[in-house]
Amino acid sequence: QVQLVESGGGVVRPGDSLRLSCSVSGQPTSRYCMAWFRQAPGKERDFVAGIRWSALNTAYGDYMEGRFTISKNVANNAIDLTIKSLKPEDTAIYYCAAYAGPLTNRALSYDYWGPGTQVTVSS
Repeated sequence: QVQLVESGGGVVRPGDSLRLSCSVSGQPTSRYCMAWFRQAPGKERDFVAGIRWSALNTAYGDYMEGRFTISKNVANNAIDLTIKSLKPEDTAIYYCAAYAGPLTNRALSYDYWGPGTQVTVSS
């Protein structure tokens, strides 16, 4: 069993940077894949980035690589997502997810989800 809680969301201005954090509790093993998804109003849940709990592999969604960086925060037992040069179209609820299996961008594969954190980019 794994529990996930996101934090770090808020209202930011275009061009700002933001770091979201997913606090992980329970007993994830090296078999686990952790990921960030986001969902804007009226849109599907999109894969942003994923990382193996071992932190040996990462993957990014379409058009995500470059401004988004996923990393394992060993000190806080968390998975962080850093977003640079935020744009209004980045406005969404950002979710952390986990499951025991290969790195994948399919939301349906993930068994564990956090409640989400709202990111609003507005001038």
